[in-house]
Amino acid sequence: MVRRVVTRWRRGLSVRGGELAFAVLGLPLGVLGAVYAVAVLYAGALLSLTVLGLPFVAAALVGARGIGGLHRRLVGRLLGEPVTAPPPLPRPSGVLARGRVVLADPVAWRALLYLLPRLPLGLLGFLAAVGLPLSAVWLAGFPLWVRLLEPGPRPVDWPDVAGLPAGLAVLAAVPAALRGLSRANRALARGLLGPVRSQRRVRELENARATLLAESTDRLRRLERDLHDGTQAQLVALAITLSLADDVLGEPDGSGTHEPGTDGSGTHEPGTDGSGTDRAGTDRAGTDRAGTDRAGTDGSGTDGGHAPGRAHTSGPGRAGGPGHESGPDLGRLRALVDRARGQTDATIAGLRRLTRGIHPVALDAGLAEALPTLTATSPVPVTVRLDLRERPQEVIERAVYFCAAELLTNLAKHSGARTAELSASAVGGRVRLTVRDDGRGGAAIGHGAGTGLAGLAERLAAVDGVLRVDSPPGGPTVVSAELPSRL
Repeated sequence: MVRRVVTRWRRGLSVRGGELAFAVLGLPLGVLGAVYAVAVLYAGALLSLTVLGLPFVAAALVGARGIGGLHRRLVGRLLGEPVTAPPPLPRPSGVLARGRVVLADPVAWRALLYLLPRLPLGLLGFLAAVGLPLSAVWLAGFPLWVRLLEPGPRPVDWPDVAGLPAGLAVLAAVPAALRGLSRANRALARGLLGPVRSQRRVRELENARATLLAESTDRLRRLERDLHDGTQAQLVALAITLSLADDVLGEPDGSGTHEPGTDGSGTHEPGTDGSGTDRAGTDRAGTDRAGTDRAGTDGSGTDGGHAPGRAHTSGPGRAGGPGHESGPDLGRLRALVDRARGQTDATIAGLRRLTRGIHPVALDAGLAEALPTLTATSPVPVTVRLDLRERPQEVIERAVYFCAAELLTNLAKHSGARTAELSASAVGGRVRLTVRDDGRGGAAIGHGAGTGLAGLAERLAAVDGVLRVDSPPGGPTVVSAELPSRL
């Protein structure tokens, strides 16, 4: 408890060096900027009736754009507020066309407007950074200054007693004043030095489109890889196993008996070259495509096929020579059929996993059934609270579902939580998803594009969603996502 109080006091009395430097530099920069803006507006108004008016204003707007860039870099470097740079001016061919573009540039006009309120903010910042500390020193040393200015005996009066506490109070107010003025400067820079709303929207749409394309491409690649390396290989193994079973069923007598036209090296089908290749195109003397040696599947220990010139040994229950016929090896047939059945089940399960990754079946009935089904599989007990008064658009439902799935997965892997709560609401055209846990905390949206919470925030931004994380060290962690019900 004492440590928390000390930490709060320390934070309240601390000042970033950048904020102090920006406050000191704010007065001269504010004076220069305000003089420039007033001169441009005044001279432009006077020259507007002459042929020099428009060229002067165009040149002044280009300069205002450059000054806005300087202030934007200062705000980012000293105040830690990265302001997105506006797009560069287009450069059409022709002097008149370029002049028209400059005169209609909203970024330049907004930068010119930014210079006007910078003067009062710069003055207040200079007073907070320089005036208040000097005032605090004067108040704290008031008894000393009075006696230095007026030598001689002097009774102790109430200003002598109140001077030191008043000076300390003024000094303690300096950090709060600087932080408040820094917030005002950040808000002013965000509002007037960045791209206009239409430009921001275009950039957001471009980024969202790029994110969607990249995600779709990655998903298709994963789907192709899963189908090729997983499901396809399992289906090939199933085909080979069924071919083996067909071979066993097609053996009318002992494998020591060969049909006319064979060379005695082993029984082979018409159209083979005697090397023991079966109808499925598999080398019967080696290992099939499913990775299983056919010699290991023969319950009698005999090789299902053999190389030319290799003697064949009859297994138990088979005739050892010509004239002794027997039926198929039922034990071997059962093993092959069981193996085919297991491979079929594995293939079906793989296909189900793939289809769930493309479109969860639980979403057919909406989030009201999909979210409880999702939380039921979590290893951490999750309490579900739903207030779904309206059904969102399908793409929004998918985004909310996969967001909840990823948050629950991260919760189980990294949080160390014992309990969690998932709440979702769809009211007034907005969908809100919140996941709380009592874990160790410390979660944050990093800067690794496409990974972790940063990747989740990017995918939500593609549908105009916002991800917020509140996870102090020691917990609890609250992650919330807000999306529109319809795009």
